[in-house]
This record gives sequence, C-alpha cells and structure tokens, in this order.
Amino acid sequence: MQTEQLSFNPIDNERLARLCGPLDENLKQIETGLDVVIQRRGEGFRIRGPRAADAATALTRFYLQAEKQELSIDDIQLGLVEVRQHDATPEEEAPVLATRRGDLRGRTPRQNSYIKAIQQHDITFGIGPAGTGKTYLAVACAVDAMERDAIKRIVLVRPAVEAGEKLGFLPGDLAQKVDPYLRPLYDALYDLMGFDKVTRLFEKNLIEIAPLAYMRGRTLNSAFIILDEAQNTTPEQMKMFLTRIGFGSKAVITGDITQIDLARHQKSGLVEVERILGHVRGIHFHHFQSDDVVRHPLVQKIVDAYDAHQLKELTQSKSDEKS
Repeated sequence: MQTEQLSFNPIDNERLARLCGPLDENLKQIETGLDVVIQRRGEGFRIRGPRAADAATALTRFYLQAEKQELSIDDIQLGLVEVRQHDATPEEEAPVLATRRGDLRGRTPRQNSYIKAIQQHDITFGIGPAGTGKTYLAVACAVDAMERDAIKRIVLVRPAVEAGEKLGFLPGDLAQKVDPYLRPLYDALYDLMGFDKVTRLFEKNLIEIAPLAYMRGRTLNSAFIILDEAQNTTPEQMKMFLTRIGFGSKAVITGDITQIDLARHQKSGLVEVERILGHVRGIHFHHFQSDDVVRHPLVQKIVDAYDAHQLKELTQSKSDEKS
C-alpha cells in the first residue's frame, strides 16, 4: 500500500476550493478513478492506495489548472484518463481536428492512433468497449473533413432495430422512425458544429441519415460515411454497406463486439469482416481497450469486470468440456 504526502504552498484557499470541488466532489472522483483514499487537512493531502503516486500527480495537475478556472466534473474525469496513460502521446503529436471545440484531441495514445488511421485510410474499423470515443471521434473526423472541403456530405448509418430493422412498426416518417437510434450521432454533431449549423446542413441534405436497411442500391461519392453499432449488422449487411462506398469517400465503421444484440444463431458482420478483410491493404482495423474509456471512472471498472467474468466462464466451459 503506497502512501503519498502532498502540500501546496503558499496557501491559496480559492484554488484549493476549486481543486476539491463542492462538498469535495472532485476529490471523490479522484478516489474512485484511481482507487485511493485522500485525506485533506488545510493545504496538506495524505493519499493511500496502490496508485497513490498517480493521485498525487493528478492533484498537482488539477491544482495548477485551478489557478485560472473552475474545475468541472468533466475536467476531472478527462484529466484522470490522461493521468492513467503514463505513455500518452505528447500533445504536439496529437492530430489536430477542425471543429467548434478548439480543445478536441485524443485523450489516449490509441485514440490518437485512431484519428490518424481515419485520416490515412479510406475504410477504418473502430472496435472496442463503450466510452472509448469510437463514435465521437469518427464524427469529429467527419466534421473536420467537411470543414476542409475534403468531402461534400456526411452520411450517418445505423442498424435501426437491433434484431431485424422492422421500421414499419415505428410511428412517423423515415426520419422520425430512425431518430432515436441515431441520437448519439446527433449529439456529437451538435457538440462539434452547433445546433443551428447542423440544422442548416440537414436542410441542405449535406448531412443525411440513412438506415442500413435502405442502403442497398446506392453509391455514395465524396461522402464521409459512419456506420455505428456495426456489431448488430449481419455479414450480408456488412458486405452490402462496404460496397456502397464510391469515389472520394471515406467510411468509418464502429462497434462493440461484446454487446451484440442479434439472435443467438446469427453471426455478427463486424466479427466476420476482420477475418475476411483483415489482410486487405487500405482497410484498417483499430481496437480499443478498457483503459481508453473516457467516461465516468466506474465505466472502465465495469468493462474490466465483465471481461474478467466472461474469461472465467470461458475457462470453466473449456474445463467442463475436457472432463
């Protein structure tokens, strides 16, 4: 069990208040994220736990940040992601994306590699657990490409109903039917471009929603195409989608193969496609891990716990087969 002592001098009560947050909420986030216990007395901090040194680094970082601004929960959680990445790519090497958010960049080395892969390949697969930025960074790259006039429009695609895409049973017109399923993509667009601009681009058909079931027969030229939740495509749907890509287009396919909602007997197109196309030059497969999660600190622990549970069940199953 590591123990670290930390003290900030000269005393600046305003910065200390910003560092700790209302009712010490920021300290609680650090404790949860790094699995430590923090005791504070005035300007002094005593930290205990296996990652006490990381927590001390985080406190120092946030204290410096608190000189100029209040610290939000988002600031703390994003900062903790970077603290956990000891070998993080230097900020000057991180790809720069032209969006409304001037501070947008990869928070982990694999996120930066993902952005570079999208920029360098016409087809990129982003595969990994929830919260790793697969979809958000894909949308950011699409916005960046549109801002640079590298593409003419953005096309958002998603399996509309996980186990069959029976859109006819949903109320409303086509846009209203698929709107709930594309909400994560909308949210990313609004954050990166602003609500008014996104609305105008939708009106001009420069941003388009295209349910996967309605993609057959189309050819998309000069477009940035994002297929989200691709683990819920069948192999036939995946082949159909990939063969829609036309000249001057770029496609990003994202999904989490641990959260497949297809019927048990149905293969996932995202699982099959790497076996089929893994050797094809110009197509890149990028895998995220739990330490790339950029959400509440507990999300990474949840992902790790489920992975450990699945590994235990798999090991037990193999043991039962041998016996």
